[in-house]
Amino acid sequence: MLNKFFKLKSTNTTVQRELIAGLTTFMTMSYIIFVNPDILSNAGMPRDALITATCLAAAFASILMGLYANYPIGLATSMTSNSFFAFVIVKSMGLSWQEGLAAVFIVGILFIIITVGKVRELIMDAIPASLKMGIPAGIGIFLMFIGLQNAGIVVSNPHTLVTYGDLTNPATLLSIFGLLLMIILYIKKVTGAILISIAVVTLIGIPLNITEMPNEIVSLPPSIAPVFFKMDFSNILNPDFLMAVFTLLFMAVFDTIGTLMGVAQRAGLIDKNGNMERAKKAFMADAAGSTAGSIFGVSTVGAYIESITGVESGGRTGLTAVTIGILFLLAMFFAPIILIVPSAATAPALIFVGILMFSVVENITFKDWTELTPAVIAIVMTPLTYNIAMGIELSILAYVIIKIGTGKFKDVSATMLVLSIIFILKEIFT
Repeated sequence: MLNKFFKLKSTNTTVQRELIAGLTTFMTMSYIIFVNPDILSNAGMPRDALITATCLAAAFASILMGLYANYPIGLATSMTSNSFFAFVIVKSMGLSWQEGLAAVFIVGILFIIITVGKVRELIMDAIPASLKMGIPAGIGIFLMFIGLQNAGIVVSNPHTLVTYGDLTNPATLLSIFGLLLMIILYIKKVTGAILISIAVVTLIGIPLNITEMPNEIVSLPPSIAPVFFKMDFSNILNPDFLMAVFTLLFMAVFDTIGTLMGVAQRAGLIDKNGNMERAKKAFMADAAGSTAGSIFGVSTVGAYIESITGVESGGRTGLTAVTIGILFLLAMFFAPIILIVPSAATAPALIFVGILMFSVVENITFKDWTELTPAVIAIVMTPLTYNIAMGIELSILAYVIIKIGTGKFKDVSATMLVLSIIFILKEIFT
């Protein structure tokens, strides 16, 4: 039944491989269960209820992605949207968190309308081949940067922005060991290399007091009632409300395009023309998941780039995503166990996947500077701005301006031109 529904044989995978992939992705993105409530609680939302809401939203969206789009992608509350929600929409703009949830709900509906109207597919198809390589490579460096931070290898510095950390710290050394172990196992083609490394580092961390053992194994999830269906639409004509909707929509659209593009490429879900297979279904699942997230009581839900860890563990179908969703449901009851996995164990997975994603640069045309320069901008600006959507925006603007400036008007599609105008207006008025 599973083979028939998810087409396991035709994608050269097995149930066991998909389950391992789902567990691997879940391990690398499960931090959201604890981080999301911490961030959104800054908006005045009840932290305990947010734990349950985060799990339910992630479970719903991931399972929908698996069953409807048959993509091996996990979804949960976006780390860019939750910070924007708490610190900009609520604390800076002065909207209530209930009004913020209303804005997220409207964004979800607009997302669905855009998907039905094939706007996102139009954007995807219009992105030139060089950027389709540059954007995933930029996301790869972004992932490496996040992983290096989580491992303590790269730390902040008030004078140079970043510098190297304390390389004698036991947790940092353990992360380096985990990364090397992961790479060696991968080169030797060991199945589940990422998951094995995470497990080994977690176990080694116990005697080193890096892995904290739980006081309990099972706990009942807190009630979701304080945040469930609490949207407030009474202030939708407020200019700040409308600005919040526009910004959230922009972030959601381009974060999703970048993430889905990167994961689809690594999973072999790109057709001979360089376009994503079943793109509309994947976008629709993402949009519906975001809408449902606002009902559950969290900010915008989106596809997680950490899904590539599962893809590299063999995940190729929606069974991986369904597994992720089920694990999020179980997490509500077994949160104490999930909490023991230290960042020293999951950080190497992000660095490792970032290296794999960066390898697509070999397909960029280095001799044509009108193609190379925009791709390099995507590669550099995505991690430096800490924003996938901004990396896409700047690279598209560079592509259009350079092509027009060098007289290559035919290379610029109408869609790319319209996007550039929208980006310029966005930067002027926001």
